[in-house]
Amino acid sequence: MKPKVFMTRPLGSEAVQMLSGRCEVDFYQDDAAIPAAELAVALREAVGVMVAGAKLPAEVIAQAPRLRAVSNVGVGYDNLDLAALTARRIPATNAAGVVEEATADLAFTLLLTAARRLVEGDRYVREERWHKWQWRLLWGTDVHGKTLGLYGFGHIGQAMARRGRGFNMRIVYSARRRVPEAVEAELGAQWVDPQRLLAESDFLSLHVPLTPETRHLIGPSELAGMKPTAFLINTSRGLVVDEQALADALERRLIAGVALDVYEHEPQVHPVLMALPNVVLAPHIGSATRETRAAMARFAAQNLLDLLDGQRPRNLLNPEVFDVSRP
Repeated sequence: MKPKVFMTRPLGSEAVQMLSGRCEVDFYQDDAAIPAAELAVALREAVGVMVAGAKLPAEVIAQAPRLRAVSNVGVGYDNLDLAALTARRIPATNAAGVVEEATADLAFTLLLTAARRLVEGDRYVREERWHKWQWRLLWGTDVHGKTLGLYGFGHIGQAMARRGRGFNMRIVYSARRRVPEAVEAELGAQWVDPQRLLAESDFLSLHVPLTPETRHLIGPSELAGMKPTAFLINTSRGLVVDEQALADALERRLIAGVALDVYEHEPQVHPVLMALPNVVLAPHIGSATRETRAAMARFAAQNLLDLLDGQRPRNLLNPEVFDVSRP
């Protein structure tokens, strides 16, 4: 009898085909977050699960007696109760190494869109208000030659640095660990402390994971420490930014604008952010390209197969359990 695996949403035929030769595959039919109660039922007999846009809390893990492999389709894994998985000696993986370039593409797109007021311009044309060329119509701000600040300097932050160099931007970054000097030299990046990062960035782009330390990393004091001409871009996690503080800062014109792909209470967005013209909003689509999403599903499926085969997968999140968790 084939082992049973479950996907928390339909992820395409390619991933299903990869698994179905060796596993009995089932998946949640809706492209939406599966409720915890339904996930618990689905995992009663499952040995493996691919988690995409869903939470895997401790109470669900406790009701999955046969579960021995978890493959997260995204990079961020705050949706998994990793402590509960580790306590059960269940290894978990993520899809780091697949989404970075697409996410950096979107982050830089948001930066350009905010700087050049493209959303306002699109609306201006669609509402048929454009009747003549005007000298002062929708002035934005230059991107080339400005300072790009990167809070977090992992793969996505470094991908952003490469894009910034293409625009002749000065690159500064702050991170828990300074990267090797050779990497800094290659990317033309300078390490600075967080206070200096805030003070010097014309565009501050966030690329940190969500941890207890990064929750509300950007709050009232940080926003007050930025330039009044600066823009904030967030494609990391919504809870990294105190959304009420951000709304207050924009109303007080402490910063020039913001571009967001993630939100503190998504899919809800703070009403002030919804109303302001200098705010660009995207619906959490950092990795949403046809090529990248397909690669994520393949990568996650292979990780799951490796775990079920007792092979060490890529991107093991709790390596301390691997040796004792083999079939």
